[in-house]
Amino acid sequence: MLTAHKGQPRIEALFTLYFLALLVQALIERELRQGLQQAQIDQLPLYPEARACRRPTTEHILRLFSLAERVSVLAGEQIVRVFPPTLTELQRQVLRLLGVPASAYLAST
Repeated sequence: MLTAHKGQPRIEALFTLYFLALLVQALIERELRQGLQQAQIDQLPLYPEARACRRPTTEHILRLFSLAERVSVLAGEQIVRVFPPTLTELQRQVLRLLGVPASAYLAST
């Protein structure tokens, strides 16, 4: 069992991280919704089966990018080749609306 001395800083740290995660989530949603408004786009096909979504959430956005993968081919410990993710037009559109250039998403790390 954690004593009050050891447990309290951990709990405070956990709440701080949770607050920061919620803040980032809110900022992503706000940025996308403002981008939609500026581009005069009423909805995006973010729901399953490409159904229209008027109020995109961070969950929808993250799901959209969940299968985009960068593949690195290794020979021993050396990287031989890197295959960047292939983005769909919808993914590119969402990045534009968020103000994120696709090149930043596709750039090698």
